[in-house]
Amino acid sequence: MFSYMKRGKAFYRDVILLAVPIILQNLITNSLGLLDTFMVGRLGEAPMAAVTLANIPIFVVQLMTFGLQSGASVLISQFHGKGDKGSINEVLGIGFFVAGGITLTFGCVMFFFPLPFMSLFGNNAAVVALAARYAKIVAFSFLFDSLAQVYIAAHRSMANPMLGLYILGSSMISNTILNWVFIFGKLGAPAMGVEGAALATLLSRVLEFVIAMGHIHFGKSFRLQFDRLFHPSRDMLRRYVRFATPVLLNETLWGLGTSLYPTIMGHMEGSQAILAAYGIVGNLVNVSTVMVFAIGGTTAIIIGREIGAGRREEVYEVGLCLDMLAFLAGLIVGLVFIGLTYAVFEPFVYPLFYLSPEASGIATMMSVVSFAILSVRSFNTTNVVGVLRGGGDVRAATAIDLAPMWLLSLPLAALAGLVFHWGILPVYLCISLDNLVKLVLGLHRLRSGKWIRDVTAV
Repeated sequence: MFSYMKRGKAFYRDVILLAVPIILQNLITNSLGLLDTFMVGRLGEAPMAAVTLANIPIFVVQLMTFGLQSGASVLISQFHGKGDKGSINEVLGIGFFVAGGITLTFGCVMFFFPLPFMSLFGNNAAVVALAARYAKIVAFSFLFDSLAQVYIAAHRSMANPMLGLYILGSSMISNTILNWVFIFGKLGAPAMGVEGAALATLLSRVLEFVIAMGHIHFGKSFRLQFDRLFHPSRDMLRRYVRFATPVLLNETLWGLGTSLYPTIMGHMEGSQAILAAYGIVGNLVNVSTVMVFAIGGTTAIIIGREIGAGRREEVYEVGLCLDMLAFLAGLIVGLVFIGLTYAVFEPFVYPLFYLSPEASGIATMMSVVSFAILSVRSFNTTNVVGVLRGGGDVRAATAIDLAPMWLLSLPLAALAGLVFHWGILPVYLCISLDNLVKLVLGLHRLRSGKWIRDVTAV
């Protein structure tokens, strides 16, 4: 029954070599993100809620950047399988232009209109004002971040995930140190509180960009061809629009939908406690998913490479194998983190953030629900992002990812929280419901085999 799991030592060695740098990269990023949350949380529940609120639109833009990376990766991984470096340069150039344009526009909105913009996401005047001060400083950091991320993603698609580990690891370490300096006023700096957290983020993103530019200049594994980078062909533009645009749309609408969940919470009674709990649990969930999301990223690389190299005969079973690995990893990690919730997080971790008893109880509930469905979420992520997208089936992947959220979870969460006022538990259960529907739809598409496509031959 599980014969597709018998792939040999060489296959699993390849998976490990690709996944471990991504795991370490994600672990560093998310662990330091948790430290960032901890430092802001030491300021009190209101600053914690304000940063959570400010991160709602920021999360959407970050997912748009991820969508650009993923869409480009569909092409780059298959061109890498063919050894076509010129076409990779063209895809990379388009990615730089689109990512830079989107994040520059977003930065201008956050810098020039921070208070009206933040007012869209919450109704607590004090929290919104703090969020606006954070947003104004952090606004243009995502321009630098997006350009570096596009470059890192291209190397990851060419089976060089170590670059991201070095660049993002350096950026996140500097972010944590600068948070300590500017939030609390260390080493002679003024104590800036929430604004200090924003300044630390901005400076660390600039560092990230500088390191990436240094690698472009001195790196030898992949040299940029500036004539192809800045002058992509019409055929490549057409390919990019066809395969990257649905992924960009997918991540943008998924990010927008996901950001509407805390927006709903921000308009519920007791929103400050709910948002503070949501911000902390979100970071804990991110730490718990470093392994399973690394499997998803590895899957996209392997699937794309195999199709691009013309080895299509075993792609279906490779997809099944990696989906199952993700499910098992999510199951194990989810059970461990449920135990940690009651043994460590509730009695020892949540009190460090000065949470009220109400917020602490909400955080425990959110943690248990999130970790209970982690195995299903892990399968869905690997199947959609790794298998279907990596196989070139971007339109079906988009439909499977978005339809359950927009047609089911979001309407039910809005009704439960804003119309019927049922409280946060029913709302959070509604939010989690889309994963079950996505599982059924994703399995059906996987078994059809229609997702195996050579996008370089279109």
